[in-house]
Amino acid sequence: MAIASPSLRPLHKSLSPKHPCFSHNLRFRPSLHFSSQPFRFTVRASSAVALEPDLSTQQCQPEETDLFSCPVCYEPLIRKGPPGLNLEAIYRSGFKCKKCNKSYSSKDVYLDLTVTAGLRDYNEVQPASTELFRSPFVSFLYERGWRQSFNQSGFPGPDEEFRMAQEYFKPAEGGILVDVSCGSGLFSRKFAKSGAYSGVIALDFSENMLRQCSDFIKQDTSILDRNIALVRADVSRLPFSSGSIDAVHAGAAVHCWPSASNAIAEISRILRSGGIFVGSTFLRYTSSTPWILRPLRERILQNYNYLTEEEIEDVCTSCGLTNYTKMVQRSFIMFSAQKP
Repeated sequence: MAIASPSLRPLHKSLSPKHPCFSHNLRFRPSLHFSSQPFRFTVRASSAVALEPDLSTQQCQPEETDLFSCPVCYEPLIRKGPPGLNLEAIYRSGFKCKKCNKSYSSKDVYLDLTVTAGLRDYNEVQPASTELFRSPFVSFLYERGWRQSFNQSGFPGPDEEFRMAQEYFKPAEGGILVDVSCGSGLFSRKFAKSGAYSGVIALDFSENMLRQCSDFIKQDTSILDRNIALVRADVSRLPFSSGSIDAVHAGAAVHCWPSASNAIAEISRILRSGGIFVGSTFLRYTSSTPWILRPLRERILQNYNYLTEEEIEDVCTSCGLTNYTKMVQRSFIMFSAQKP
């Protein structure tokens, strides 16, 4: 199995010993006023996450954050509420863009950071492959039979796929991981339970997938207080500052994106220098597929954006990612690339 380059340096270590106000075991108190000075959360390419505390006090205060950004203008959002990335803290926080004067909140179980968040009259119809996964029925079935059927195409199964992804992500341990197109949070929960990351953000466009993710988290007391947040966002308009994320995972997702190139360009934008992107998907065909069968597979699979091995590598490279590696098994591919 191909793994990420061993020459990369480990990033952030646990924040808990040095910064108890960002501990994954912390329960937050209902303090909902703005701090007069920013308590800024900054992801850096170093061995720790730097916190710049309020000058007037060393106590944990409501913060301004530069992790979440406005999906319209990408300006960092001002946060009002308790700090942290766990479900309780995010739910009790409000976010606002100073530049756009647009507000975002967690009125549901997730924080909605889409461009259309809060709109009353405008309705946007998405491609069929996107709308399918917004269905309550499909969202309910995803971990109750749907995902298990992937084994027939060569997917090794969630446990093995998680182990493989963790090997690629070793240089990013201790940092922030975003699980894009997370679905019902199958891998988001595994990443959070591993304790290998200071924060995990489960991100999907489907409201119902995020609700399913929330239900699964509530059933597992071992991750209820972990630093895991649920965010609704468009993979082609990711609500994070440029260079702020250590790791991005996209499990069985690339074929569902309307534009893989736009999505991977966004992933490249938000990754810090040295950050890792790991994705898996179905291949349209492999190098061993007979030429006579390739047009037939293209016709059968035309409802999704299935790519070839060469196309995936090409788009990653064109989006500025390097150190591309892959593992292929029948129609399954897992690949990794790094932000230089």
